[in-house]
Amino acid sequence: MDTTAAGLLVLFVVSLVPLLPTEVTLLGMGIAAAQGGTSLALVIAVSSAGCLVSDQALYALGRFGGRAALNRLSRRRKIAAGLGWLDGRLQRHPRPVLVVARWLPSGGTVGALLAGSLRWPMAEFFTASAVGVTLWTSYVAFLGYAGGRIVTEPGISLLLSLGVALILGSVITFGVKRSARALR
Repeated sequence: MDTTAAGLLVLFVVSLVPLLPTEVTLLGMGIAAAQGGTSLALVIAVSSAGCLVSDQALYALGRFGGRAALNRLSRRRKIAAGLGWLDGRLQRHPRPVLVVARWLPSGGTVGALLAGSLRWPMAEFFTASAVGVTLWTSYVAFLGYAGGRIVTEPGISLLLSLGVALILGSVITFGVKRSARALR
């Protein structure tokens, strides 16, 4: 197995397992794509497939495990914050909320579990999940790709891409928290 295939396999596994550092791995593979190590489209497809399979498993867990799984996960502060934001909005605007949830820390995990526990129709969840996963993985992979094109040193381009992702993620999280406070 060559390094490209090994990297894509690692990316798939990391994307498949909730709460693993998918974003960092995806940024790194975006950088590898920028430097000719692999195809950016393949990086996006592999990560999207892993995240989509993960979402379906989490949806099933939420559907059959109900709120018990969410209650256990909500002991973590970041997940509890994401759950609070998602819970009220998911009932009013389910599809857009599940797409946006991808950008919140652990939002994809919480959104899938919550949709399952709310007994959302599987076809609607799958569609929203596929759109959200594809947009999010494309965004992160493009950040890595851009970092890899701007700076050819892999370590520095990873730090640059991570910095941009951290800033954008913080702005999104701040906006979500601010909007949650405004609704109270």
